[in-house]
Amino acid sequence: MTTQDPSQGPASFAVHIPDAVLEPEPLDPEQIVSGTPEVTGKLLWQSPDGKQLRGIWQITPGVVTDTEANELFVVVSGRATIEIEGGETLEVGPGSACVLREGDHTKWTVHETLRKAYHISL
Repeated sequence: MTTQDPSQGPASFAVHIPDAVLEPEPLDPEQIVSGTPEVTGKLLWQSPDGKQLRGIWQITPGVVTDTEANELFVVVSGRATIEIEGGETLEVGPGSACVLREGDHTKWTVHETLRKAYHISL
């Protein structure tokens, strides 16, 4: 039997993203523009200082606004249009890798329930 050296952080692992069980993450009602979108997620890893987060996030169809963190994500399933205030409009779907800039104000129009794997740097 081997033991994990605490100085090395958590053990390596793998998660099958499409089947991962997610927990409810209620939206602030002020973020909802239209529809009844619901958000769920699962934090898979967090750095000891809390500034690096890795996880899975899902949102059902609807339109919401958000202020973004410094994030890289890959869409596993679903489709959305992400409008960046004063910037680009991004169309994302399965296989899309997307980078969002910290502080960007966005409007997400979720066409099909979207599930993504993410890494956030705070």
